[in-house]
Amino acid sequence: MIKYFPSPAIKVRIEEIAAKLGIKHDLSRVACVESKGSASRRTLARCHALPRIMQAALGVKAHYVIEVISEQFFSLSREEQDKTLIHELMHIPKAFGGGFRHHDYVCRKNVESLYKSYASAVI
Repeated sequence: MIKYFPSPAIKVRIEEIAAKLGIKHDLSRVACVESKGSASRRTLARCHALPRIMQAALGVKAHYVIEVISEQFFSLSREEQDKTLIHELMHIPKAFGGGFRHHDYVCRKNVESLYKSYASAVI
């Protein structure tokens, strides 16, 4: 069974990446969690959105969750972890409305380009 745990450390890294890359998302509406016990062997992390029907029913704005799968994610190098977090952040659209940007935009080429910008950025 998968268990989920809040991850303040991943949240800090997401905030740092967003700041260095100039990503203007409302990060107060992005939660970060670590999961343990996933049967997935190829998935490193996932981005989840609160569906529009839930937003309407609950009277809240869009929220996103970035989940890192502990067994896979933490075995990566720091560089690969950063690329994975960039990848997940890229799934969140600029409109921040509850939708997703798909893999036509969130692709290795664009992740690598943003990672180069991130690695060379100074705050």
